[in-house]
Amino acid sequence: MSTPESVQTDPVHQELAALAQQLDRLLDTVRRLTEENRSLRQSQEQLSGERAGLLARNEQARSRVEAMIQRLKSLESNG
Repeated sequence: MSTPESVQTDPVHQELAALAQQLDRLLDTVRRLTEENRSLRQSQEQLSGERAGLLARNEQARSRVEAMIQRLKSLESNG
């Protein structure tokens, strides 16, 4: 019968322990990447919303400037 010392030095046991450690590291990496991906998607969604707001404000400003130019042209032709 094998003693606890011989079990610990058993190459199969050592390989299984190494594989278990590698699996734990991989699971940690997957968890970290999943959280990072979630965070990046949330940031992307927020930035997309901000961009849409800025584009709308830019369009409003452009329309106002065009309207002012038209009024100035009208005043110039009437004056």
